Amino acid sequence: MNPSNPNTRPHWFLAVSLTLTTLMLLVSGTHINGFTWNVFSHHLLYPLLRLLVFITIGLCAGIVIEARGWSQQLAVIARPLFRTAKLGDYCGSTFTMAFVSGASANAMLLEFHKQKKIGTLQLYLTNYINQLPAFFLHLPTTFFIILPLTGYAGIFYLLLTFCAVVLRTLCFVIFGKLVLSHRLRDEAFTHSDPVKSDSGREPTHKRIKRILPERMIRIGTWVIPIYSIVMVFKLLGWFEAANVHLSSVIPDSFLPAESFSVIILSFTAEFTSGFAAAGALMNAGILSIKQTVLALLAGNILAFPIRALRHQLPRYMGIFSPRMGLQLLISGQFFRIASLIIVGCLFYLGVPDV
Repeated sequence: MNPSNPNTRPHWFLAVSLTLTTLMLLVSGTHINGFTWNVFSHHLLYPLLRLLVFITIGLCAGIVIEARGWSQQLAVIARPLFRTAKLGDYCGSTFTMAFVSGASANAMLLEFHKQKKIGTLQLYLTNYINQLPAFFLHLPTTFFIILPLTGYAGIFYLLLTFCAVVLRTLCFVIFGKLVLSHRLRDEAFTHSDPVKSDSGREPTHKRIKRILPERMIRIGTWVIPIYSIVMVFKLLGWFEAANVHLSSVIPDSFLPAESFSVIILSFTAEFTSGFAAAGALMNAGILSIKQTVLALLAGNILAFPIRALRHQLPRYMGIFSPRMGLQLLISGQFFRIASLIIVGCLFYLGVPDV
């Protein structure tokens, strides 16, 4: 294997990445209390394997869809929305996949971008719009956690978060309709045309065999060390320290200071405990329904830096390039927070305290 050959460089980068990651984990295992095999498998090995499986599924789906010309069929659900936004059927097919797996949908987006079926702006807008199916993907789990713990306040909270995702989705669709150039508009639909006849097409299994290994090697080069670093930071207690700092800088002008701090600490520490703390304070009469809803929204917003770093950053930087992944994560979360602030302010101003 010649390292000067560009085709072998991804393998060398992966080897270096795995070596450095292994050394970091070995050093951490000898110096950090509580670094056991159970911790390693539960917080790193199993989540990492699960993520790589979904990324593989997404890349394979993207290759097959592109090779077979199935984008029109898969995009039928989202076609009106994505044609209004001038994004086309390739982007629409990832919207359909996002109802099943966000990681797979992002992997499909990457594959279409690599194949030059969609442009960079189309990739960004589609990633933002795919937050809508992501909301429904997690809704069954969150609904049956939130409702028993917080009652009517939980229903208001879910309605507000849904209004926020609908609001930003409409903004992205309008932006695409108005801003995408005529060149991108033409590409969005010419790319959706059926591919050539079978006689001029590379067999799908050969295409997967040619493209998939290199894509997974490049993705693994970034995903594995980033996931490992995040786990080490968690064991060192850095996230908990950040949570305490966040709760200390929160204004308490519209909520009782002691209850607000408890909710924020719980919310940023763990999803279910935040709703449990909010529900307990509401049932004890410390918080009204309106105050509970506002506290949950505030916790959702203020937990962004910690949750993004722990859960989303490794996925985005691994699936996309580190630079593009970081840009997508920061910009997407900026729009999410902005929409939550807007609907939260409208709720605060327009709904009487009960």
